[in-house]
Amino acid sequence: MARSCSCNDFTRAQLLRRGVAAAGRGLPSIEPGMPLPAGTGMDRRSFLLRSAGAVLSVYGASMLSPRHFEEGIAQAAAAAPNQPVLVSIFMEGGWDALSVLAPVKDPQYKKLRPTLGLAEGSGKPFSEDERLMWHPSAAALATLHDEGKVSVFPAIGYDPPDESHFTSRHYWEVGKLDTSVRSGWMGRLLDLTGSPSNPLQGLSLDYSLAPALASTNMPVAAVSSPQDYSLWAYGLGEPITAPALQTYGQLGALPASSPAYAQARAASLDTSIILDQLAPYVGKEGKPGYTSPVTYPTSGGQFPERLAALAAMLAGGLPIKCASLNAVGGYDTHSDEANTLSTNLGQTVESVLAFQRDLEARKLADRVLIQLWSEFGRRPQENGSGTDHGAAGAAFLIGTRVAGKMVGEFPGLSKLDENENLVNTSDFRAMYSALLEQWFQTEASAVIPGAGSFGAVPKLIV
Repeated sequence: MARSCSCNDFTRAQLLRRGVAAAGRGLPSIEPGMPLPAGTGMDRRSFLLRSAGAVLSVYGASMLSPRHFEEGIAQAAAAAPNQPVLVSIFMEGGWDALSVLAPVKDPQYKKLRPTLGLAEGSGKPFSEDERLMWHPSAAALATLHDEGKVSVFPAIGYDPPDESHFTSRHYWEVGKLDTSVRSGWMGRLLDLTGSPSNPLQGLSLDYSLAPALASTNMPVAAVSSPQDYSLWAYGLGEPITAPALQTYGQLGALPASSPAYAQARAASLDTSIILDQLAPYVGKEGKPGYTSPVTYPTSGGQFPERLAALAAMLAGGLPIKCASLNAVGGYDTHSDEANTLSTNLGQTVESVLAFQRDLEARKLADRVLIQLWSEFGRRPQENGSGTDHGAAGAAFLIGTRVAGKMVGEFPGLSKLDENENLVNTSDFRAMYSALLEQWFQTEASAVIPGAGSFGAVPKLIV
């Protein structure tokens, strides 16, 4: 994993998101008009998911106990065992679309990128537009594209474009060009189609909730890793700890003579559920309690581990509808782009390829769709060793059910917008609308305001 240079705007955005999640710390100074993240202020609690042994932070359902959630999750799994799943992967920082799919045969490319321009033939040609070439580190994406499992949006964005990390990311997360919106676009989908007792319907594989999953009336959850949990008792060690905690849980099942005792014993019983059900999933000696039919990359930090855990959860029948992850590293490449982009892109898409193969081996691929997106692209003209914030970028949809066709043409570099940025040929809200209607069978206008006004909804699913 390589670090991006993290410009000031990007750093403030990260600090703000940490600030709203940390009680009592207050917010860092930000520019007027920068939006609060969707989901800010949602109450949070933790519970154990019995069938997976994962301790989750649950948002938006503080009155329900782990036992209520377990019942709701079981009911949701039984009601829709083959429901479609969207896995949203965010390429944080604004990745350079003109390197991921490099226009090596565009006459302006070498003029705009004398240093960063990729050499023609260094990557695989993009079969749908002879001007374009896959970045050498995007070979895993090229492989899936050759199999008809990748739909490419080579110049996706919105008008008028905003080059702020924070604001543009917010627009993508909420599905609207409005800084005041507090619910995520996937969260609003879950508000319409979800269950009040199934927080797994929206799962953020991170330490905090992904804003795109922020709902208004349905519970959603976050878990950094199914293995990130241990239970201990102050002053106790083995062999005393285990029987002591077992007795503690048994006390929770006793009748209570007052509301106060009832509350304490309910907490004791819930803790016992955690203790009893976590062990087989966590595994031993740093190894998970689940297995994968494929080998995942060892590089890329927690990203490949989280994808492997997600595949195992889906295989276990957990009723996940929308899942969100952050990709490897960052893409705010104002400098040292060649190394940073190559490393992070390669580690990300190699893990995505392993995840797709995992789904295929488990016979789950027909109901899982993967989305790769970033808040914007980079400026066509390099600044030396990097590129600055731009407008239109690239997005990808991956899976066995995608149409496998380019959506919106590549506009070329001869006619840029008034800020010398790539012109978008598709709107991200049209992509969302197509996913809602074709993948989730949900009316797009109920989730995306003005859904019909962002161009024709492309055929994404077959």
